[in-house]
Amino acid sequence: MINPFSILFRYLFLEMLPPFFINMAFFSFIFLMKQILDITDMIVNHNVGIGPVCLMLIYTMPYFLQYVIPMSVMMAVLLALLRMSSDNEIMALKAGGVSIYRLLPPVLAFSLVGTLLTGCMTIAGVPMGAHRFKTLLFEVATANLNVSLKERTFNDSFKDVMIYVNRIEPQSGHLQQVLIEDSRAGGAANTVVARTGELFGEPEKMLYQLRLFDGMISQVDPVKQSSYTIHFKTYDIRLDLKGAMSAVNISKKRINEMMLKELRAYLQRQQKKGSGYRRALIKYHRKFSIPFACLAMGLLAVPLGIQNRHSKKSFGIGLGLFFFLFYYILLSVGTTMGENGYYPPVVGMWMPNAVLGGFAIFLLSRATREKSVDFFWFGTLISGVARRLAKQ
Repeated sequence: MINPFSILFRYLFLEMLPPFFINMAFFSFIFLMKQILDITDMIVNHNVGIGPVCLMLIYTMPYFLQYVIPMSVMMAVLLALLRMSSDNEIMALKAGGVSIYRLLPPVLAFSLVGTLLTGCMTIAGVPMGAHRFKTLLFEVATANLNVSLKERTFNDSFKDVMIYVNRIEPQSGHLQQVLIEDSRAGGAANTVVARTGELFGEPEKMLYQLRLFDGMISQVDPVKQSSYTIHFKTYDIRLDLKGAMSAVNISKKRINEMMLKELRAYLQRQQKKGSGYRRALIKYHRKFSIPFACLAMGLLAVPLGIQNRHSKKSFGIGLGLFFFLFYYILLSVGTTMGENGYYPPVVGMWMPNAVLGGFAIFLLSRATREKSVDFFWFGTLISGVARRLAKQ
């Protein structure tokens, strides 16, 4: 005999798959749009190969997937139930004596899969990607220093040398309006200003030479109370990136690059002291709290989807986006409060899940009793709470 509940389980589970993948693709594209300009600049203006650029994209994917997956889970559940509700399938299930709670097993199973995928991102993908991205970026920067030189930005890649470039010509790579502060000689620093310049050298040896044109060198020595200015047509500055990077341990991991075992060891060394300990503890709990947001969001999407039969689908989608934004605000506030010591990091990281889970249980209990919710009033209440938290 065919179990009708197993049919419902498979039907709803499969119904959620297409919107899940569509939302994954859409939100991933939105996140990648932010990096398209930088990618285009590296390929066109700095001659960085397609291979390193693709690797950089791959290494950054776990970071935004940890947010995209929970959001896609929520939208998949919401869209599937909105479609069933608009086609009166939810009403037919109720008329057939099927409880709303029978919708929960496939939703929870789907959310659990999302939790596992997000956990893979937060526990392994994000730290591995961050560390490999840093290593690759270092290799690209040393092979082509123009990548690390940015317009209107102070660059300190070289020890005791600060470089500022107002404009970099896209095709030739020539530098326009260059300002350099050179403190390598000790004592008074040399300030060099030039109209134009060009950078060339031997990347494999990490040796570079900056040739400047039409400028002047100024030095003020407060100890000797002396100053001088020299004008030049051409001036060469030798830059040793290898010496500057000798003190940089590329293998040393930052907090966001640490795996669980390394993070636990770091927390033990910190001995519950200082902001470094709080930041590490936030990262530790964040690795688990964000994956479990899939369960809270998936559960919340059930009452949102089945209570909007007479509303437009766009209204339900707007509610889903609103609640995700509300979750992200709570997470950001919890991170800030936890780092500053206003309350324990564990509270800041798990409070968003508890709040969304509480909303889900409240709305689900009203849905099973056929009681509607004034979502406009509800949204106003949540917005007020979010503003108060943001002000704090």
